[in-house]
Amino acid sequence: MESNQLLFFLSALGAFNGFILSFYFAVNAKKKIFANYFLSLLLLVLSIRIIKSVFFYFNPSLSNIFIQIGLSACVLIGPFLFLSLKSHAQNGKTTWVQHVIPYLAIITVLGTFYPYTQHQLIWSLWIVKAIYFQWLVYIVLSLKYLQPIFYKFKEKENLKKIDIWFLSIYFGVSLIWLAYASAAYTSYIVGALSFTFILYLIILLLIFRNTSESIFFKEKEKYKNKEMDAEMLDLIRQKIVIIEEKELYLNPDFNLEEAAKELKITKHLLSQYINEVLGKSFSNLIKEYRIEKAKKLLETEKNLTYESLGYDSGFTSKSTFFTAFKKITGLTPAEYQKSYSKGV
Repeated sequence: MESNQLLFFLSALGAFNGFILSFYFAVNAKKKIFANYFLSLLLLVLSIRIIKSVFFYFNPSLSNIFIQIGLSACVLIGPFLFLSLKSHAQNGKTTWVQHVIPYLAIITVLGTFYPYTQHQLIWSLWIVKAIYFQWLVYIVLSLKYLQPIFYKFKEKENLKKIDIWFLSIYFGVSLIWLAYASAAYTSYIVGALSFTFILYLIILLLIFRNTSESIFFKEKEKYKNKEMDAEMLDLIRQKIVIIEEKELYLNPDFNLEEAAKELKITKHLLSQYINEVLGKSFSNLIKEYRIEKAKKLLETEKNLTYESLGYDSGFTSKSTFFTAFKKITGLTPAEYQKSYSKGV
């Protein structure tokens, strides 16, 4: 009896925390940062689904209308996960209508003409399975917007806290889907699992509030009140070309510290210049130099394999070379070489 009470408390608390966080993100979504709005809605529909599970598990005689609402909420979990990750990755407004309105219309029509109270078998055999399948499809589609984070893993770059945040959201939602999808083989009650996920979000939220990065997916201005004067800007502008002229980027281990040492300026000033003036990170700047080198090799060398070409351009592996080349040029090395040959 006591164990059941504890399970109910933990499960219900997870859903309650979800509602609180949903409200928190909605209210504090400043400057139209759309990732926050979608995250708020994601937590809301997740919490509705979870609270339905909790009360149904402990009270099987729960009104069927609440069961229908809880199940219907699932149809928006996948879309809001997808929209949250997409709006963050693209750093701007995301078209949401086609990902939300059609599903709302479909579930409303089904709920009206085939209410759960009278058609439980249809819901169990078809509608719920279709909802979980749609949820899974969006989980798979959302992977696309985590590629930059996975790329950082491959390149052994440091992850930002914001990267960890979105990975946690993605895998948290995926785990909840798995728990529901496998409920027939395990247990219907997944509130405790959901609570763990929500609690983790709260902990991350508190970490954000107490670090130099600001909350709500807006990086703090790293160099505020540390503006460089015109003379310093001109000096760095003249010096930074040395990286390209001497082809220092061909060293696979070339980093910001070595660059600063070679240019005889502080690491901080070089980083500030690249970030603020060039509008990119040091690693992206070096990748661009390497891709330009690769393009020249593709135009002049006909006997090099693409793998060798990547190594000769400063990349550490074939996969990182192909990924960077496609990202920067929009073409694969083979496609670029083919288009160049046609132009000649």
